[in-house]
Amino acid sequence: MSPSIASATDRASITWRTVARLTLMVLALLFLIVPHLLYRAVGRPSPMVMAFLNAAGWIAGLRVRTTGTRLRRNVLFVSNHVSWLDILALGGAARSAFVSKAEVKTTPFVGWLADQNSTIYVQREAKRDIHNQAGSLRAALARGRPVTLFPEGTTGPGDGLLPFRASLFQAIIPTPPHLQVQPVLLDYGDQASDIAWLDPESGLDNFKRLLARKRPIPLTIHYLDPLPDQAENDRKAINEAARAAIADALGGPSAAVRHRL
Repeated sequence: MSPSIASATDRASITWRTVARLTLMVLALLFLIVPHLLYRAVGRPSPMVMAFLNAAGWIAGLRVRTTGTRLRRNVLFVSNHVSWLDILALGGAARSAFVSKAEVKTTPFVGWLADQNSTIYVQREAKRDIHNQAGSLRAALARGRPVTLFPEGTTGPGDGLLPFRASLFQAIIPTPPHLQVQPVLLDYGDQASDIAWLDPESGLDNFKRLLARKRPIPLTIHYLDPLPDQAENDRKAINEAARAAIADALGGPSAAVRHRL
């Protein structure tokens, strides 16, 4: 574990910069909420969700650049996961919905925000319910909107990969005719170890710490080549091919990091 993470809880105080950034996020939300609700009232997709995620990311210090060709529809993005900032970045840049653990839905305010972006909730440990969970993901993909899956199941170190969990890839077996699987690497560069949310740091402490940063947070989103059709025969093949593509782009072996339970 990096020294920055080990001492993170000692630095997670509320500063004027934290308050200023949080205030700006709230103002952005208030400015966009009425048009968002109007879009929802008439049954149309709301561009205000993407606008808010982009604004919140910029306020938090994210400076995003992209490489590669992003698929715009009928795509499952498979990405490494480093921080809550990943949601702001990919949701804003790729207009993506997300697969998230079920606890997020019951988190005050955060759950409401996740609902506005059509989040698909899963019980990662509920193996008996995997069929229904896969059905929910498949139904979301059938609507054409991009969906992002973080198969590590938790946030990792940023400079390496945790093991991928293959179970939810069952949702795309057999693979729908027009669906493609596109691996994505979220690269925070040499700041990855400081951005990463790892034990023993709490989510709230990580949130406060990152909002208190003076330096901007550079993030490169690498849209890698979609997986070839022959890699989409079964969930294990998809899992292995996607992880190999991201690991290759990252340029190193997976890191040995303890999972947050």
